[in-house]
Amino acid sequence: MSTIAIYPHIVVDDAGTALIGNSRYKVDHLAAEHYHYGWTAEELLRQHSDLRPEDVYAALTYFYDHHDELVAAIAAATDKVNSARNQQALSRDELLRRKSG
Repeated sequence: MSTIAIYPHIVVDDAGTALIGNSRYKVDHLAAEHYHYGWTAEELLRQHSDLRPEDVYAALTYFYDHHDELVAAIAAATDKVNSARNQQALSRDELLRRKSG
């Protein structure tokens, strides 16, 4: 049996990105804060006071309905950021060499 989920406060753009209504927020942004920091809906509302409760709860519903896919995307984005940071990181010796040179 197949069901179609409708999220009245979520818009999926042409690229397949889930956005919260007409806001600038992507669902995966709030999902990552919820996933990484353990922020509840109430904390997300405190951090993003321009969102309404129905927006945040819709984003969390979408996150849990697409949990595996979004967690994989969050992990991939985190790995990409960490890889870029590691490539830019300089050793202490290199920093001291540049400072003295």
